[in-house]
Amino acid sequence: MKYKKSVIFIVITSLFIYFSLPIYQFYAHRYKVPMLVPWGDISIPEEAPQYSELHQRDLAQIAENAQALIGEHRKKINAPGLSIAVAIDQKLVWAAASGWSDIESEQAMTADTKLRIGSTSKALTSTGLARMVQSNHIALDTPLSAIFTSLPNPEWANITPRLLASHSAGMPHYKENTDRYGLLKSITLNTHYDNVDDAVSLFDDSELLSTPGEQFYYSSLGTVLLSSAMQNSVEQTYQQWMQQQVLSPLGMSNTMPEGQSTADKSSSTFYWQDRSEQKNVRVWRSVDLSHRLAGGGWLSTSKDLAKLGQGFLNDSFVEPSIRTEFWTPQVLNSGKVNPQNYGIGWRIHTLTLNNDEEVKYAHHGGVSRGAQSFLVVVPKYKLSLAVNINTNTAEFQEFSSIVGDIIRLFLDSSIVSTQQNKSESE
Repeated sequence: MKYKKSVIFIVITSLFIYFSLPIYQFYAHRYKVPMLVPWGDISIPEEAPQYSELHQRDLAQIAENAQALIGEHRKKINAPGLSIAVAIDQKLVWAAASGWSDIESEQAMTADTKLRIGSTSKALTSTGLARMVQSNHIALDTPLSAIFTSLPNPEWANITPRLLASHSAGMPHYKENTDRYGLLKSITLNTHYDNVDDAVSLFDDSELLSTPGEQFYYSSLGTVLLSSAMQNSVEQTYQQWMQQQVLSPLGMSNTMPEGQSTADKSSSTFYWQDRSEQKNVRVWRSVDLSHRLAGGGWLSTSKDLAKLGQGFLNDSFVEPSIRTEFWTPQVLNSGKVNPQNYGIGWRIHTLTLNNDEEVKYAHHGGVSRGAQSFLVVVPKYKLSLAVNINTNTAEFQEFSSIVGDIIRLFLDSSIVSTQQNKSESE
């Protein structure tokens, strides 16, 4: 009898640990509770490898200055590694990296290192949506009731792809998900979903936050529902459509759902920052982000993301009228533009250059487990830039602040060159 009680106790304890450990780790990685073990800290070496590839000789000095900037920035934000790529007028002009893809194995970061891109995945999904609209497979204002044979939630009947892509559908974000089972799964992050329709089951019982079109509520779950609507509009899975219509045409060979990436040297290790004075890092716990693929689950590289930006600028890839529509801040039912100047899968803002010129740029950033990403496209100068790191900063702006400086460096050169060419032709 005593033996049986011991076995029962061990089984119950083991089950408790098995189910509660991922939840505890979730809050520990969010600095809500202490890490369970005192070991595992890794120091970022003072000296770090630098990587650079230049594809346009007249930009050599600009590239050298930019390389110095990213090296300083990586140290400032205490990131193990940072990668960046700049493309202008359909050509990659510079790609670089600073630091480590994996500290312990001394694997250097490069512009081809695959990293989690978080919500920059939404710009990727937006590109797939643009291609779907362009080929008349889906219309932005078709209600979901006309897309789905069996709608998972009747409250979604009047939601449209436009509302989902512009975060105006009233869909909840992760924390607002009232589907308790789904909320638990988005915390434990230990279940794989091959089909985006299955991922929708994690929030199909959740309540809407507002009437569709009334309010702006940023929602990655809404983007997952969008990917399901896309999938139900064609005879392909969401992943197949993205591969055939976006990734393959643009040569984005290093962009994929995380589960497809083998544990090779081209994939980064992801790190949690100790934000104490010691500034150490730890390897991020193992997670499965397949439930949020369209809204935050893709892996990519800085070079591939720069290609994505150029693809959206290419008239033969995305028609000008569709590009204009996607890069126009969407209005709510009130007639007012949403508070984040959000278009259809992209945010739209202006940047002041060194000559005081203000230029429009489309962009999306992403925060994932142990990684951050930022993609920027400046239409007027046909420039796209992507930057990624393999850790998280306390504030996104700490990471993304480097982007404006790099853009100004390259655009100053581009503007001067353009002005000189005009003068010579007059």
